[in-house]
Amino acid sequence: MEHVRVNFLREEKIDAPVLVEGLPGIGHVGKLVADHLIDELGAEKIAEIYSLHFPPQVIVDEQGITHLVNNEIYRCEKDGKAILFLVGDFQSNSAEGHYILTERYLDIAEDLGVQRIYALGGYGVGHLVESPRVICSVNMEHLRPEVEAAGGSFENAETGGAIVGASGLLLGLGEMRGIEGICLMGETSGYIVDPKSADGLLAVLSRLIGIDVDPTSLQQRAEAMEQIIAKIQETEEARGREELSYIG
Repeated sequence: MEHVRVNFLREEKIDAPVLVEGLPGIGHVGKLVADHLIDELGAEKIAEIYSLHFPPQVIVDEQGITHLVNNEIYRCEKDGKAILFLVGDFQSNSAEGHYILTERYLDIAEDLGVQRIYALGGYGVGHLVESPRVICSVNMEHLRPEVEAAGGSFENAETGGAIVGASGLLLGLGEMRGIEGICLMGETSGYIVDPKSADGLLAVLSRLIGIDVDPTSLQQRAEAMEQIIAKIQETEEARGREELSYIG
């Protein structure tokens, strides 16, 4: 097995100037947005990526057939714009693997004419967020005004920080190749899959790319999640009252 193997399902007319990365991360915020875009835009799978740096397992489908774990690249055209999506269920098991996989992702991006990468993720704050912001970072200074105009926030920039995994390395290693990189991170508790945060991130990303995407299904998932959270909070509050009554 190679460190990374890429199987292209088609090779003609797949160039695109934009790549959106939505691999798993905090709150699955980035993954929710990328998967939503693929569904809404009818994107076509053009490549599968296999690696010995992925978990040592296979996936068993509903027919009992096994499939080696992999990430995927999709492509669509919307409003005259060609967009690539890097999605999947896995990131590397090791630090070395993160670098190896990201370099390969960037090789693919260069080969397909990508000029800008949007890396999507979650920004964990450790508590529920009523109105989640989209926290941003860029790998080239001239990108910041454009991101702010689209609704992204750089309020946390003064305190610094780190972006772990593919989202961070795509910006860092991409800058070395001259590829523009913008990381969009929806604020999230980090405890749950967070479609509410994803909905806000989708709005900022859509403005940056210049496309209209129906957010209804994400918003419906967000409303359903809020109902679940409200029930959990009610249960905890009731339990707390019972404990206080017992102590009194």
